[in-house]
Amino acid sequence: MQSTFPRLLLRHAQQRPGAPALREKEYGIWQTLRWRDLAALVEQLACGLQRAGLARGEHLVVIGANRPRLYAAMLAAQSLGAIAVPLYQDAAAAECVFPLTHAEVRFAVVEDQEQLDKLLEIRSDCPLLARIWYDDPRGLRHYGEPGVAALDDLQAEGAQALQPGWFAQQVEATQPGDVAAMFFTSGTTGRPKGVVHTHASLLDRAEAGAEFDRLTTREEVLAYLPPAWIGQNIFSYAQWLACGYVVNCPEDGSTVMIDLKEVGPTYYFAPPRVFEALLTSVTIRMEDAGALKRTMFRACMALARRVGPALRDGQAVGALDRLKYAIGDWLVYGPLRNNLGFSRVRVAYTAGEAIGPDLFSFYRSIGINLKQLYGSTETAVFVCLQPDDAARADTVGLPIRGVEIRLADNGEVLVKSSGLLKGYYKNPEATAEVLTADGWYRTSDAGFLDASGHLKIIDRVKDVGRLAGGPHDGAMFAPKYVENKLKFFPHIKEAVAFGDGRDRVCAMLNIDFDAVGNWAERRNLPYAGYPDLAGKPEVYALMRECVEQVNADLAADAQLAGCQIHRFLVLHKELDADDGELTRTHKVRRGFIAEKYAPLVDALYAGRSEQFIETKVTFEDGRSGSVSATLRIDDAKVFPMLKEAA
Repeated sequence: MQSTFPRLLLRHAQQRPGAPALREKEYGIWQTLRWRDLAALVEQLACGLQRAGLARGEHLVVIGANRPRLYAAMLAAQSLGAIAVPLYQDAAAAECVFPLTHAEVRFAVVEDQEQLDKLLEIRSDCPLLARIWYDDPRGLRHYGEPGVAALDDLQAEGAQALQPGWFAQQVEATQPGDVAAMFFTSGTTGRPKGVVHTHASLLDRAEAGAEFDRLTTREEVLAYLPPAWIGQNIFSYAQWLACGYVVNCPEDGSTVMIDLKEVGPTYYFAPPRVFEALLTSVTIRMEDAGALKRTMFRACMALARRVGPALRDGQAVGALDRLKYAIGDWLVYGPLRNNLGFSRVRVAYTAGEAIGPDLFSFYRSIGINLKQLYGSTETAVFVCLQPDDAARADTVGLPIRGVEIRLADNGEVLVKSSGLLKGYYKNPEATAEVLTADGWYRTSDAGFLDASGHLKIIDRVKDVGRLAGGPHDGAMFAPKYVENKLKFFPHIKEAVAFGDGRDRVCAMLNIDFDAVGNWAERRNLPYAGYPDLAGKPEVYALMRECVEQVNADLAADAQLAGCQIHRFLVLHKELDADDGELTRTHKVRRGFIAEKYAPLVDALYAGRSEQFIETKVTFEDGRSGSVSATLRIDDAKVFPMLKEAA
């Protein structure tokens, strides 16, 4: 039976009034908000918003981290038939201008002083923005700007004006087919688009995912990723209301790892970069451990790699290996899961980018049920999921209930489900480009279904190109595939591959500063910051090893052997969303980078051994500046195509 977010809130408040709905860590102590108290808070905020003038069908922008009262503000808006529009809290002020003006936003709720300052800075560019409410009052005592007030004041105004039965009438007037939220795309290739979703589309996919993984009210979730990203929004908002489990909000971004261990989530979601960072920290700690601990860890991990995934998948394993694994679980795997905060995880998902097979196998081998999913903002996330006993690193799972998949002639994956977007806001042309007349969504991803029915994604359709000239003339070039293989190495944080229309493939790399820094320190290699470390000859040799290992793997693939990397360089700065090089979801903006670093691209293909570059950067405090360096360019060994691949 179709419902809406506010109706689900009231259902939980009526059926389970004293059960915890949200927890927030404040000053080191977890504070619990129960369903009945959350419903009362939402009711008061809804009345306050209506008195302020928020109308049905209007947009309410919400900017901040995962905070109970920001969730309540979104629910309050949806109770009135208004539309919640979460924006990224780490976006620069200028990036907020387009969403606010495009959606004709008059009202906004922000988390704290930082977000309020951001909106006040651009207020002259957003003439419709009349009222802004803030959640955290710290630092705002002397602010006197017109239209700015505390969320406490809005709640108090609503509480005074409440009439019996009014809120229930508002909730009932909101229908499942009404628009519930709008999410702006990351803008990888241009200006962001507002993806419009109804209560029905979001809840349909949330419920299908919950059914697939048998989620219950007993789940514990840690909400630490941006709520403006639909992945976090589905896990900690849509599925939270659909299932009624507990969402825990960390105190601060710097305390997430501590909070993860304290909460011990049962249902966990993170992009591959988070799992990579966790494994990198484990690797660093073990390299610094004593000889006995290192030996025990390596022996146990060798056993785990051999039998752990089979045990996780319920396959037959010999009695002796089971006994050895049980001992390893007592000595290493269990303490390691506990140290990572995964001791209670029943289901863990990763998505957004491909995850390395070694990384994927590591987590499953130590007893963590890590799986992959496939979806997008436009599909309300859940398209394909992996069953507990059929999780593989090279697929993204099976189509779940309510999903149909077919492949276009060019290999593009087409999706039909009840979770598809209603359209792009004020952009019928873009909507027509992705939605066919008979209701199929064009994902822009190239892939295929394997013999077991699992979907495999190769790359973005528009990014799959061809080499031109040279020994591999006409060969397929899949940049994202190559970049992901490079990023599987813990010492490489980002990679950008070039080759479409050229005779060979070249790449730019970012080192992982923590991992490579630890590697350098153990070799008594001094360095003074990121640029110095990235330019060290020893680091280039380390990067060359990684690149050549990728080349050896690619040589075994008949279709992608031409994608081997001939030349590479290590950038003198980290790619950054503030500099426009990454999206807010940390996806590489390849076209922008090619234009910004055109002298480096030209040098890679011109055969030069070094190239000077000066780059504009944005500092954390918002100031602009520039950094310059003369970068070394190295050649990498390429391998002949293996006979079996040919």
